[in-house]
Amino acid sequence: MKLRVLVYSLLFTALLFWLTARAHWSFRELSAPVLRSALQWSEPGAVHGSGLTPEEQNNIDIYKAAQPATVYITSTTVRRDFFYQPVASQSLGSGFLINDEGFILTNNHVVSGSSKIQVTLSDQTQYYATVLDKDRSDDLALIKIALKKKAAFLKLGDSDRLQVGQKVLAIGNPFGLEGTLTTGVVSSIGRAIDGENEQRLEGMVQTDAAINGGNSGGPLLDSSGNVIGINTAILGRANIGIGFALPINRAKALLDDYKAGRVTERPKVGITTEYVSGDLAEALGLPRRGGLLVQQLYRGTSEEAAGIHPANQVVAIGNVELGVGGDLIVAIDGKAVDREDALVREISLKKVGDTINLTVYRNGAALNIPMKLLRPPADVG
Repeated sequence: MKLRVLVYSLLFTALLFWLTARAHWSFRELSAPVLRSALQWSEPGAVHGSGLTPEEQNNIDIYKAAQPATVYITSTTVRRDFFYQPVASQSLGSGFLINDEGFILTNNHVVSGSSKIQVTLSDQTQYYATVLDKDRSDDLALIKIALKKKAAFLKLGDSDRLQVGQKVLAIGNPFGLEGTLTTGVVSSIGRAIDGENEQRLEGMVQTDAAINGGNSGGPLLDSSGNVIGINTAILGRANIGIGFALPINRAKALLDDYKAGRVTERPKVGITTEYVSGDLAEALGLPRRGGLLVQQLYRGTSEEAAGIHPANQVVAIGNVELGVGGDLIVAIDGKAVDREDALVREISLKKVGDTINLTVYRNGAALNIPMKLLRPPADVG
């Protein structure tokens, strides 16, 4: 009996040893399921590529290409204090390189009155800049730095092809935060706003891409990375999603003048207008194809000299009051008027002394009026 018990004990011990050796059990493995359940967390699903949408990748690609060409501008001005002692003050803005020779476009108000203009590139290299040309009427400035090495620059697009709703990207240095990217859409075109010192800026591009102090002079880009505007102003003192950029084609005119050795002297629109067409035009007794209905006429302007007629009475249409009785501009240099900034666009590409031909609808008949572009009076633009 004792022998049988001993044999059974030896067999049981051998079996237990064999099972342990084959299974490699341990306390760690036995307890692992409990520990894992206590330390679970959520992980993302399978990542395909970088996990970015095509639009996100487009934003990233444009930023990587454009940010090195966007510069940080510090302007130093000197004023006299109460005791007539010189006091230096600085203002901040943005700009962007347009070629490999160091030419930079920015706003005139960023560099105006400056005794010293310092430009900082994205790699923190600093240069002092000289002003080559200015156009106060369009709040534009062309400055230059003496580049010591190769630098990125941006291509200029075509702002005449802009459409409301298309994506735009703004790069600049708001509040000194260098290389900031914001995105949005073209909210409207052909806006007229009051800029610095009550200066009136016509034909501006409205965008909801966030623009703040320090963005002035920076590029507004399309989804191909081309500059289609220069960020210039916002509505109010802080960003509320209503910003304005100068169409880049206006800057091209300044560049053409500089290249040709001409003094930049841009004519300005000397009337206010409202674009009417379709049912509204017919209700006013005007051609359905519509045009620019002249509202006000400023003295001393090209339009006054050409004999353009302003509105002579006001009518209420719904909740809007509209001046009527004046000329309806239906074509400019033979091109039909089909948008509210048509006149601004055409005049911005001309220079003082040029002549454009306006076709107007007056008293039921079409008239052709040649208009010589005069130097604008001080209170216009």
